[in-house]
Amino acid sequence: MVRSDARENRARILAAAREAFAEDSTTSMNQVAQRAGVGAGTLYRNFPTREALVLAVYQDEVTRIVGTVPDLLAATSPLEALRHWTIDLVEAMRRKHGLGDALSPGAHQAISEQSYGPVIAAITQILDAGKKDGSIRTDADPGDFLQLTGALWRAASSPEDRAPRMLALILDGLRAQPRR
Repeated sequence: MVRSDARENRARILAAAREAFAEDSTTSMNQVAQRAGVGAGTLYRNFPTREALVLAVYQDEVTRIVGTVPDLLAATSPLEALRHWTIDLVEAMRRKHGLGDALSPGAHQAISEQSYGPVIAAITQILDAGKKDGSIRTDADPGDFLQLTGALWRAASSPEDRAPRMLALILDGLRAQPRR
């Protein structure tokens, strides 16, 4: 059982780290602690290394993104939910790749292994909703979709972000075709 103040400290540290790393991938642990309003001891008790903190930020981000699926499906069509959800995922992956130099190859592997299952489950949920209402092809595969979208977070984001146009092409390919 974790005390409420300890949970709040952890949440503040993760939020501060997410913001700090987005601004500057070389942010130090001490800068994160200051930004979160906690002491170095509290930071290191929760995250003994910088790599542990970065991994926790990624995992927290994946959990947040995956958790948006039910609300998106309740508010929009499956294709629109998939578009919004994928743009959110692309932004998170771009941030992840921005910190790539700070992580060991083992940490990159851990991120991929920890996030793959929940991400595939989220995509499956959206695709299944679209298959059920007839808006998404019945042969749409979550693994294929994830692999295709890998190109989106590697696409040039300046001077113009190409990801939304590329995603529109992918989504057009997922649309169910009228029966002839």
